[in-house]
Amino acid sequence: MSGAESGGVSSYWCARAWLPGGVANAVRIDIAEGVITAVTAGAEPGCTILPGMVLPGFANAHSHAFHRALRGRTHDDRGSFWTWRERMYAVAERLQPDSYYRLARAVYTEMVLAGYTSVAEFHYLHHSAGSQCYADPNEFSHALVAAAADAGIRLTLLDVCYLAGGFGQPTAGVQQRFDDGDADGWAVRVESFRPAGDLVLIGAAIHSVRAVPAEQLPAVVRAATGKPLHVHLSEQPRENAECLATYGCTPTELLASAGAWTPHTMAVHATHLTPVDITTLAPSWVCLCPSTEADLADGIGPARRLADAQVRLCLGSDGQTVIDPWHETRALELHERLASGRRGRFDTGELLSAATAHAASGWTGVGALTPGQGADLVCVDTASPRTAGADGAGILSAATAADVTDVMVAGRWIVRDRTHRTIDNVAHALATEIGALWQ
Repeated sequence: MSGAESGGVSSYWCARAWLPGGVANAVRIDIAEGVITAVTAGAEPGCTILPGMVLPGFANAHSHAFHRALRGRTHDDRGSFWTWRERMYAVAERLQPDSYYRLARAVYTEMVLAGYTSVAEFHYLHHSAGSQCYADPNEFSHALVAAAADAGIRLTLLDVCYLAGGFGQPTAGVQQRFDDGDADGWAVRVESFRPAGDLVLIGAAIHSVRAVPAEQLPAVVRAATGKPLHVHLSEQPRENAECLATYGCTPTELLASAGAWTPHTMAVHATHLTPVDITTLAPSWVCLCPSTEADLADGIGPARRLADAQVRLCLGSDGQTVIDPWHETRALELHERLASGRRGRFDTGELLSAATAHAASGWTGVGALTPGQGADLVCVDTASPRTAGADGAGILSAATAADVTDVMVAGRWIVRDRTHRTIDNVAHALATEIGALWQ
């Protein structure tokens, strides 16, 4: 056990480390009680040497863990987001708390191996078949918290309010497993959940304006006061059109009328926005999920315009099309290039800030290699076939999840030499659980 894990002081020397001012050489990092206490550039080796380049841990600001079961099984679908959703519902219908625990444990482990040190889980699978509550109405929530604890990742569990099957439509079929009846019933259930552990936070979520009627929105916003509040926003043009037909405004405007947009709020996707929507979102966060947005043919969101309007950006793996923060980070820039016909839309500092935005999910004081920050470190191999020759910050344009060698979360080593310290054979666990769901 290292000094950091035992509560003492541990020191590490990095040939290169990405500090707030950029990549620096010969950096010593001191850690105590899970927190970085000192960072010294130009230091002499004399303590534990960390390989390659060291970066702050990546933040996965939007995840549906069970969607991992869809990878490689839906990508040849010639349909739409809405036909894909039926395949996703089929998986949700089969999950039980014990199977979800095993699947999520493997998925969160895959995330840590890729360099993620926190995940915001957008969690809407609450009840048994027929919308009946389990003896403990938060049985699924307990399963996800246990899965994250085993994987060693910080978890923000975003309990999702989901009350309608569409504008003016009741929930039906598997959607009833998501439905608490009304926002007050949802809030009572959420308030009753008190998980233990220093790496878990509880937040709230509005699934979307199509799944929470307008009259129920203020109650959700009130219940989420002071907590992270996330919401799927304008992912599809159809959602915007139906919201306009029903309420006479955009989803962003409808949520603004409920008081939803605060510094604690995060809009997910925000792909199809009006200029007014963009300025309205300025106090809040927007999470782009480039791999999922591409997979589902959602479109390319206005990332540069959002950033220019002082909207803070973050990134998520969402549907687990890939679990690779390096891919999502590059795609933020590459999608902008495709949409604009111009290069260099985001500089490397902006990209890393979006990739390490743990604060979007409530983890303040995490996301930079500087004193006082949580000790979340990622070591990346700078001499692999992918990264060889990359210069400094160019590592963001070269590395993949396969190049991550070591990961520390809150001062504890979770991954060493590309191996998770407590969970063996993640690929086998994923294949077993996913195979069972599709039988």
